[in-house]
This record gives sequence, structure tokens and C-alpha cells, in this order.
Amino acid sequence: MLKALLARVHQGRRTLAYPTAVPPLPERFRGLPRLDPARCAAGCRDCADACPTDAIRVDGARPTLDLGRCLFCTDCADACPEGALTHGREHRLAARRREDLVIAGDAPPAVAALDREMRRMFGRSLKLRQVSAGGCNGCEADVNVLGTVVFDLARFGIQFVASPRHADGLLVTGAISGHMTAALRKTYDAIPAPKLVIAVGACAISGGPFVDHPEVRNGVEAMLPVDLYVPGCPPHPLTILDALLRLLGTMES
Repeated sequence: MLKALLARVHQGRRTLAYPTAVPPLPERFRGLPRLDPARCAAGCRDCADACPTDAIRVDGARPTLDLGRCLFCTDCADACPEGALTHGREHRLAARRREDLVIAGDAPPAVAALDREMRRMFGRSLKLRQVSAGGCNGCEADVNVLGTVVFDLARFGIQFVASPRHADGLLVTGAISGHMTAALRKTYDAIPAPKLVIAVGACAISGGPFVDHPEVRNGVEAMLPVDLYVPGCPPHPLTILDALLRLLGTMES
């Protein structure tokens, strides 16, 4: 017992100070893409042609990027001859509305908090049922990381539960494959109303690299109403945590 206590003292505090302070992110972290239309050459479509998910659209001289489709793979940045597209360090990527994920500059989307009544019900205690509807385990792993001592999601009153009947909302990862649609629908139906739906990762938002494949649904919103979109492939745990806290009004956008 003494050895355990001494080890705990030696280790010190492991939980992030977030949201009081943003921790240093790894060097290879790819945050919000930055678009500089002023550097785009007239008629150039190299970035759009290189994108594997059609996340970039070039209408005239002003390109736009759909974070909901983006895989953060850097193919677009590598293909751009003028360096008009780069990846920054901004971890705030989520949005309440699907259309807000389409950006044309370097400003991150904003997450509007739930209305007063929903915050009253869920602001201090939010139970989520997580469903992997055909995921690769990337988003699932980063969601699971939130339960570790480093992020300690439970200190904010947010927990994952085993039964949808004990849940306040549904957190979905994966491309919504055909064989998971019935299970996803049954899980949603089993959650008592009012309830939330959170789409985490490019696959759950748009189908990701499998977009338009006949065996996927191109995102959760094809089946269920979505209250929060968290982009990434996979999104960093800090991106997911930030989105949840802003949704509950714990942090201001």
C-alpha cells in the first residue's frame, strides 16, 4: 500500500488541465486546414483532383473544403503548387449543423450550445451509448481514450453506458454499413426521448473513404437526426472532448 501511495505521489497529476489550458499537441498533429484563396492560381484544380473524397470544391477562384468529408491525409496540400492549402494546429473542428463544416478560410466552425432546457437535463450528467457502425477502430479508439486518467471524461459528468435504455444520447462512429443499419436504428429507438445523436469521424458524417459505396449510408444523417458533427479521420480525443463541452455549454465557442 505504501509503495502504491509513493508511486502516486511520484507520478503527480496526470489529468489534463483542459479546458483551463490547451495541452501541447504532438508535432505531427494535423488540425484545421487553412485555405488561402489569394494564392490560388486561376483555373487550378490540383488540390480538388487529388482529394480522395471530393472534400474540396473549386467554384471560380474561391475553393471550399468540407471538413465532414476531409480525411486529413495532406494529399491536397502536397498537390498544391502554390502552397495555398496547409494544415494548422487548431483542434476545434466540430459543428452543430452539417453546412457549417464547409469552410473557405481558416476560421474554425462554432458549436452552439444546447438550449436551456436541454442543458438543464444533460449539462451535469450526460450518458452516451456508443455504436461502431462499421468503423475501422480508429475513431472508436480515440473515443475510448477519453475514459483514461489523462482526459477523465467523467469529471465533466459525461459517461458511456452499456445499455441504450440508460443513455441520453447516441455517439456513432463508422461508415454505417448495411449490416449495421438495423442495429443502429434499434439502439436509437431504445434511448428515451429527448435524446442526442453525435456523429464522430468522417465515416459517420459522410461515409469517409467509402462515400457512395453501395454498402454504406454516407453518414448517420441518412438515418437519424444529428445534433453534433465531429470531423476527423480519426478526430483527436481533444477535438471530441472540446465538442462535447461546447455542446453542453461548459465552454463558450
